[in-house]
This record gives sequence, structure tokens and C-alpha cells, in this order.
Amino acid sequence: MNKLLHDWTVRIGRSVAKLLPDRVPVTFVGADAVGEMCDSIAHGGSRKPLIVTDQLLVEIGIVGRVIEALSAAGVDSEVYSGVEPDPTFEQVNAGYELLRSADCDSVIALGGGSPMDAAKMVAAMGSNGAPLSKLEGRFKVRVPPLPLFAIPTTAGTGSEVTLAAVISDSQTHEKKFFLDPKLLPQMAALDPGLMVGLPPAVTAATGMDALTHAVESFVARTATPQTEAWAKMAVRLVFANLPVAYSDGGNLEARKAMALASYYAGLAFTRTSVGYVHAIAHTFGAYYRTPHGLANAIALPHVLEFSKDEAADRLAALAEIIGEPGATPREGADRFIAAVRELMGKVGIPSRLEALEQRDIAAIAKQACSEAYLNYPVPRFMQIPDCEALLQRMA
Repeated sequence: MNKLLHDWTVRIGRSVAKLLPDRVPVTFVGADAVGEMCDSIAHGGSRKPLIVTDQLLVEIGIVGRVIEALSAAGVDSEVYSGVEPDPTFEQVNAGYELLRSADCDSVIALGGGSPMDAAKMVAAMGSNGAPLSKLEGRFKVRVPPLPLFAIPTTAGTGSEVTLAAVISDSQTHEKKFFLDPKLLPQMAALDPGLMVGLPPAVTAATGMDALTHAVESFVARTATPQTEAWAKMAVRLVFANLPVAYSDGGNLEARKAMALASYYAGLAFTRTSVGYVHAIAHTFGAYYRTPHGLANAIALPHVLEFSKDEAADRLAALAEIIGEPGATPREGADRFIAAVRELMGKVGIPSRLEALEQRDIAAIAKQACSEAYLNYPVPRFMQIPDCEALLQRMA
């Protein structure tokens, strides 16, 4: 695809963005956020939600805590814990079958981005009675999903406030995208207590995921004053609190701040879209099952370097936000990218992807650019050879 066609898709993207609703989920924040949301679920008439989650959250007791909160509110529940990182069509279909067989009337997404994505599509299948293949793409969810509620247990994806889901095709290694305003959850609970037990590596990767969402939203050509404000809040919160949450996982204030950073970044990027960092990270996940936040973190400084000249003013503004102003926009951009690398070092994020194989680079570059060309309003257009060169520096 040439740059002119890409620019045309960006203009279309701006028009589509104006059609997206301003609605955000009813959001509960704080130590009793889950309990308050469960009470509201009961008041809304749900009698038996399906909790879509992963096995680890069952084993460490977080799922049990949610079940207890629902029970205290007089609500029964069923659990589907078969979601794995980069959820597949097969996993979503299994959740849908349990939804039907257990006669559930709503869905609770509990976990990080993978359970969130899977839960959105289980809820959509539950109301539309259609296979995933019929829901793929933009605005294909004809009937509103079953009532959907979100409880994030990581501070990174912002999926509790986004309109999209990403599901992997295990046969082709491709990510399939589902975008529709109807996928936005009705309620969200940001409970820092659920994030206290996160391992430092997960805290780091998910925190860098939130930062990536905020930065790519801020430099996007579809940014608005409102999305810029959300993105700035997210960037400020991540730089101030991620090292604390990483080194002191029990610090509830830092955990709460990171949950809010993820939330604000989610509000921003769901209205602007993202960029080449995500396009590359999605391929890393599909090829090597690299956790999405880690993949984003590794790609972020490389893509910012690539876009630095075109996005200098924007990156310089972010440098000021974190207290690293430059004398010129170019100097400010350099300082911000250096600060990103320094933050990665503080939280143990590697600069390279060990799993990346030379033989895959050409295919990964082609797939990443193909994803970005029609979807992402990036500040600088990237050709496949450019992407290959970036990937070489990540290997």
C-alpha cells in the first residue's frame, strides 16, 4: 500500500472516530469496588453471570473473592477459566458453550486483556447467536451483547473501557479484530487490592502496555483535546507510579494509580486507535506467544525513534509532562525516548526479544505493516523494509 492510500484511510478513521459514543462504563474505584459492582449487578437483575477468566486467578483465590461478592449480593455464578494469553477462537467457543449450557444471562470479564477480550466475544455470541467469523471486523455486532461487566486484575490493557477485542487464529497465527461500540462493558471495577499479588514482571509489562496505549494515542493523527488530556494523565501516572508498584507490590496507592493510568489510556486509545508498536507486538504474540505488554514495551522505543521527526512536538510535550523538558522539540523528543528506555531498565524490561528468529523477520514485517496500513493513524508511514530494519534491532 502506498502512502496516499494510507492517508485516505486515516481520514476515514477520523470520520469513524467522530461516530464513537462518549459513553464510559459506570466505574467503581477503590478497595470495595468489586463489592459495589456486584451489588449493582444484582440491582440490574442479572441472576447468573458467567465469569470469564484464567486458571491462575482461580488458583490464587481472586475468582473465589468475586464469587463470594456475588453471593453476598444474592447472585449465582458460573466460571469459565479456560482463557490463555492471546485467546483463540477455540477458547472463546468453549466459553460460549458453557454460557449456553449453564443458562447464564450475563458475563463478567475477570483478569487482564485476554479474559477481557474473550469475555466480550462470549457476550456478543450469547446475544447474536452467531459464530465469531460473522462478528469479525468493524461494527458487525448486530445485537447488543449480553450484559457485560469488567474487573481488571492488571493495570495495562484498559480493556474495561475499550470498544474492541482481539482473538487469535491458532491455524494462521493471525490476530482477528472485533470493533464495535456495543462491546463496551456496562460497568467496571478498579480494585487495587486485586492487583497486589501480581508478580513484578507482570506489573512491569502491563504498566508499559498502559504507557504504550497513552503514547500511541497522543501522537496519533486522530487525537483530540479530550484524548490528549486522558493520555497525558496516563503518562504522568505511569512514570510516577510504575517503579513503585514494581518494587513494592503491596503499595495500594501505587496500584490504584496504575489502575487509573490504564483506565485513562484505554479511554484515549479506543477513540484514536494505536500504531506500529501494536502492529509489531501483535505479531510477536501470534508467532511466539509473547505477552502483549512485554511485546509493546520492547517495540515502543524503536518505533518512537522511527517517528521522532514527525512526532517531535508531541513527544516533547510528553517530556515536559514527566519533568524532562528539552530546549527544542527534537531535544524534548530525544529526552522522552531516553526516559522510556530508563523506565524499562528500572522495571526489568529487556531491550530485545530473545524469541525473535531471523527467519521470521520478513513475514513479521509484512504482517505488521499490513495490519497498520488500514487501521492506524500513525505520524510517519512505514514501509516493509523500514519495519524489517526495526525488527533487526529488536532481535
